[in-house]
Amino acid sequence: MATASITPSDLTISPRDRRFGRGEATPRWWHGGNPYATAFYNALSITFPKGEAFFVDSVRAFREGTPPRLAEDIRNFVTQEAMHSREHVAFNNRAADTGYRIDHLEAVVQERIDLVSEKPKIVSLAATMALEHFTAILAHQLLADPRHLEGADEATAELWRWHASEEIEHKGVAYDTWLHATRDWSRWQRWKVKSLVMIDVTRNFLVHRWEGMLDLLRQDGLTGRKAKWAMLKYAFLSPGMVRQWFVPWAKYFFPGFHPWNEDDRHLIRDYDASVGTRFDSRKKVRRAG
Repeated sequence: MATASITPSDLTISPRDRRFGRGEATPRWWHGGNPYATAFYNALSITFPKGEAFFVDSVRAFREGTPPRLAEDIRNFVTQEAMHSREHVAFNNRAADTGYRIDHLEAVVQERIDLVSEKPKIVSLAATMALEHFTAILAHQLLADPRHLEGADEATAELWRWHASEEIEHKGVAYDTWLHATRDWSRWQRWKVKSLVMIDVTRNFLVHRWEGMLDLLRQDGLTGRKAKWAMLKYAFLSPGMVRQWFVPWAKYFFPGFHPWNEDDRHLIRDYDASVGTRFDSRKKVRRAG
C-alpha cells in the first residue's frame, strides 16, 4: 500500500550556514516596538531548539533502508535543523538578556516532547510530520506577505526569512519518511493515525503557544482582556498569520495530500536573490550526522 512521493525530482536541499545578530543587542520589543508581534514570534522561537532536535531524532529513527534520494534529503534536513536550533538558541539568549524569563516556557516544550517520546517511534514521526506542516505554512506566509516582518529589527527579520526559506525547502522530508516507514500500512490506517495525531498536535500547539504569548506579555506588564484582545487581533486579524493557516492546515486531511502539492519554491528563489552577496554562498557546510 505504499504511496509514491511527489517531492519534485529536481529539488535540492541546500543548507545555508548563516549567523544572525552576533555581537548585537536585540531590542526587547524587536518587532517594530510592538509587544504583541514580539510575543507572537518569541513564543514560537522558544519552541524551536528542543522541538527541532525532536524532529531530527524522529526522522533519523526511520532512515535505515530508505532509498538513496530520501537518505540524502534526510541528511540535509538534519543539517538544516541543527543550524536552525543553533540560531534560535542564540536569539532566545538575546531575548533573555532583555529580561524575559523563558525557562518555564522551555520546560513546557520539553514536557510535551517527553510525553510523545513515551509512545511508539512512529507516533513521534507523525507528530514531527504534523508540526513540519505547521512550520511550512508559517514559512510560506512569512515570505509571501512582507507585512509579517515589516518594521522588525533587521537581523532578527533576516533570521526568520532564512529559517522560512529552508523550512519550505525541506517541507516534504518528514512526510516522505512517513510514507517509507508506513509503506506496509493500508491507506485507511495511515490516514487515521496521521489525522488523529494532527488533531492532538494542533490542540496542544495552539493552547501552549497562546499561553506562552500571554506569559511573555505578563512579563511586559500587559494583562487582562485588553491584552488578550490585542494579541488575538494581531494573530487573527492584522496581519492575521493564524487566520491564514486554516485552509492549508485543512488540506492535510484531504486524500492525496502531500506537502509538495503546492510548489512554492519561487519564494526560496526570491529570498536567495534578495540576500545577494550579503552571505557567502560558497562556504562549505559540514553536514550533521
